[in-house]
Amino acid sequence: MDDRVLAEIVRGAGDAVIVAGPDGAIRYWNAAAETMFGHAADEALGASLDIVIPERLRERHWEGYRQTMATGETKYGGETLSVPAVRADGARISVDFTVALVRDDSGAVTGIAAIMRDVTAAWEERRGLARRVRELESELAALREEGPPAPRPAGGEEFVGRGAPGREGPAAT
Repeated sequence: MDDRVLAEIVRGAGDAVIVAGPDGAIRYWNAAAETMFGHAADEALGASLDIVIPERLRERHWEGYRQTMATGETKYGGETLSVPAVRADGARISVDFTVALVRDDSGAVTGIAAIMRDVTAAWEERRGLARRVRELESELAALREEGPPAPRPAGGEEFVGRGAPGREGPAAT
């Protein structure tokens, strides 16, 4: 497959593809990245990756980024990472992504590519389900603290008068 076809695949991919140089400046930003993050390519190209990294995570990100550039190795190759990100409008989103090191002909690392997918809806759904499980566990614990339920009457007396219409049975005395 020639480079033109591969470039067209990356350009049209449904996932965001972002490539940054050794300094962390964005060198490539596809249409899906524009949609996901709300920055047009001409705004993003040349900008720092900080435009998608929440402020509280930047220090840790840049430590790892510099380490990867210095050593030519990443501990995240082949792994799918899940992190918060930030859009141009300041909204927080959740993304899953993988990284690939970009190397020149001599094998030196010249940048990092990230392939990213917005998983905000799924993350929020999981968070809501986890919250509901905690609520139900709390309710169950409260019921257990109340003690066992009152014993049921023997012989089915609780069903007297509860039959199908016309078949209620004898009146309870």
